[in-house]
Amino acid sequence: MKDTTDIKRTLRAAFDTMIERLQAARDAIDTPELDPAPADERNLAEGYRYLLGFLLGSIERALHDPLYPRFMRAIQPMNRATIDNADAVYLYTVIDGNHSYRIRGRAADSRHWRGEAPAAGRRAPQYVIFELASGYAGDSGSLAELVPGTRINTATLDCHALEVEPDGSFEILIAPEKPEGYSGNFLLGKRVSQGKEHVGRFLTCRELFHDWANEDLLDLEILRLGCEETPRAPIDEAGAVEMMRTVGEITNNQMRFWNVFYTQLLETYGKTEIGLSAEGERPFMPVNDMNAPNALGIATGGGQSTNIYAGGVYQLGPEEALIIESEVPVEPSFLGFHLSNLWGESLDFESHQSSLNPALMEINADGVYRWVVANRDPGVPNWLDTTGIAHGFLTVRYTYGTPPPKEQWPTLHTRKVALGEVRRHLPADTGTATAASRREATLMRHRHVQRRYRQY
Repeated sequence: MKDTTDIKRTLRAAFDTMIERLQAARDAIDTPELDPAPADERNLAEGYRYLLGFLLGSIERALHDPLYPRFMRAIQPMNRATIDNADAVYLYTVIDGNHSYRIRGRAADSRHWRGEAPAAGRRAPQYVIFELASGYAGDSGSLAELVPGTRINTATLDCHALEVEPDGSFEILIAPEKPEGYSGNFLLGKRVSQGKEHVGRFLTCRELFHDWANEDLLDLEILRLGCEETPRAPIDEAGAVEMMRTVGEITNNQMRFWNVFYTQLLETYGKTEIGLSAEGERPFMPVNDMNAPNALGIATGGGQSTNIYAGGVYQLGPEEALIIESEVPVEPSFLGFHLSNLWGESLDFESHQSSLNPALMEINADGVYRWVVANRDPGVPNWLDTTGIAHGFLTVRYTYGTPPPKEQWPTLHTRKVALGEVRRHLPADTGTATAASRREATLMRHRHVQRRYRQY
């Protein structure tokens, strides 16, 4: 039998290094020099959950094989992060854009993707987009990865362009080059940008929901062409070392990257030298206000390529509320307002109404979208529940397959008012939320979240 002494020593050393990297990641929770969220009991407790979420995601990514991919959840209630969209399922898989793959899927009734009236009963998500990127935001641990051209999307395909058969089925080919004569759904596996070749490594699929009671997940599979002819090789010493390195490095780098991103770049706690705000302007993330809607690309960590974003920070006492109003000249494919804690975790959207989209909210006769953010229930339908977190992120997303001219982009207006005077600042046709209606809405959320994140 082969002597395994050296192998044991190598693997133990790799495991010890992984633990050291996880300990370094832990430091990002409470070391002031690493730009964590302000230290109070809840932020500290949530910081450890946040770390475990990155650890969960890093383990799953370390076990992935790009030649034998499968769709996984990039974000779910157990590992929320990056100011995630509470209306979304974030799916991803690791691939190698030098190879060819085929996605097969099936959607419930999707006529609304083509601009038709939505079906009654079960239907596809409100909006879906596939994006193939050359890198995963935050993996480097440094804001240097945001330099334009460092990381790009090699391809995108959304539901408005997706060709779907009458029975709801569809296929998408991914390949380094588009085959001659091919006319179906296609994602380019690699692309040259600014003189550099970028290979698609991370395929994401976002499924965005409006009607939580009636919209259903897609059925999806992805296979590399020819996978049936090449069995997966067994793991060896080098593979195990690489898995452990990936777990430690990604967890540590993600923790550090997003701390600096929020604190320094987004200026969550005030002006900084490298922040996104211009000289003389207020911080990019204003307190009890929101910045103007803007399009942030992948190079600025901006997420979904078809979104127009706006954000800010709320900081409210128990008797204060924010009223946010948005006029939307061109109706988007998706619209959602979401609250997050200062780690960028979406607030509990299953037990609390901490997010709202048009299908779940009351729209006044004037057509203006209105949300009320408060720590306690003001008795109006469009209350966004802070779940007791007095200081957190505000985010609104407007999704456009084809963006309108900038002069027709949505506008936002925010004002802080006394909690007891909320109704006085709302239109006369604003309804009343009862204890029964709140319970009914919460039960719907529980049921939807179980369907959205089912593990079987």
